[in-house]
Amino acid sequence: MEERLQKILSQAGVASRREAERMITDGRVMINGAPVTELGTKADPSRDNITVDGKPVTVEEKRVYILLNKPVGYMTTLKDPEGRPIVTDLLKGLGVRVFPVGRLDYNTEGLLLLTNDGEWANSLAHPRHEVDKEYLVRVRGTVTREQITRLEQGVELEDGKTAPARVAVTKQSDNNTWISITIHEGRYRQVRRMCEAVSLSVVRLRRIRYGALAIGELKLGEYRRLTPGEVAALADGRKRGRR
Repeated sequence: MEERLQKILSQAGVASRREAERMITDGRVMINGAPVTELGTKADPSRDNITVDGKPVTVEEKRVYILLNKPVGYMTTLKDPEGRPIVTDLLKGLGVRVFPVGRLDYNTEGLLLLTNDGEWANSLAHPRHEVDKEYLVRVRGTVTREQITRLEQGVELEDGKTAPARVAVTKQSDNNTWISITIHEGRYRQVRRMCEAVSLSVVRLRRIRYGALAIGELKLGEYRRLTPGEVAALADGRKRGRR
């Protein structure tokens, strides 16, 4: 079935619709070997050969939604020039190409969503939807009330002040403290940088919740498919915004 070209690129996970429109007007997209620059152009991905920068675009007919408990030491990309392990290496037997929704850095573990539904992924990752993401952070030493207040109110980073966060101490000893931090932004290494900004040294960082989804009892390196109800609940939470 024919669809607008920017919708096809979004569904394939190439880019958001707005970014796809720029790709088209910049002449980076071709259909059956011919460049396309008109935004109203339609194509049928099951019949037409669509490429972006010379690379073929494939739209999977069956939508797949995965929750992975990412271990430390895996890159949240589809390939790594340094040859480090990537998260899709953990999805043996899946049989479908998927890509990550957002990122967790190399030294961060926990809940990561993957899918082949580009529009769903792009909408979840868009800042305006303010999807809550909860992290458990182990830091060295004790945490003061002043440090918690600063994290809650937002801290100045090199790319601007962070939005207010929800912060709570979950366990504390003389040597280490576990704190829960819930944010709805998605800046690069944001939680680590927030902690550094208030002089907290991060020892371990785990994402345990994304919107309505929790990591539960899933072991490190394991994954499962989301149920239709979970996919719908996450989408519903996205539409209503942050509670």
